[in-house]
Amino acid sequence: MRPPRAPRHPRHEEARDALDALREDQVTTSRPILVEGPRDVAALRALGITGPIEVVNRGWDVARRIAHLVETYGPRGPDGGPALHLLMDWDRTGGRLQTTFRRRLEAFDVKVDEEVRRVLMRCLKPETRTVEGMSGLVDVLGVEGR
Repeated sequence: MRPPRAPRHPRHEEARDALDALREDQVTTSRPILVEGPRDVAALRALGITGPIEVVNRGWDVARRIAHLVETYGPRGPDGGPALHLLMDWDRTGGRLQTTFRRRLEAFDVKVDEEVRRVLMRCLKPETRTVEGMSGLVDVLGVEGR
């Protein structure tokens, strides 16, 4: 297995650092990541994310999904920080889902983290607008996937 190639651009390095921080956060807190679908889960696994990942599109309506998240994870994480990471795509549909879930979770006083999405959106927008599209950037980002 060949070593990962160094990032070509500083924005790729910033995206890699955000993914490393996400991976480390999951190792220390087991804070879940909420994504849109199973392909997003596969992409995150390819990028070396091994912690819990929840999927929005499981055939449940938004209200039932929110209730499940609140009951399962509560309003705060084990360290007193956010209960979960929201990581929807940075296209129009993903933006709407991100806003919907953030607002509804915050209505239940659930703290969410959106920083990783902000960084990835800013750094990877020319190459991809989706979480699942990141799986093709393993070499560019220089992360060790599975």
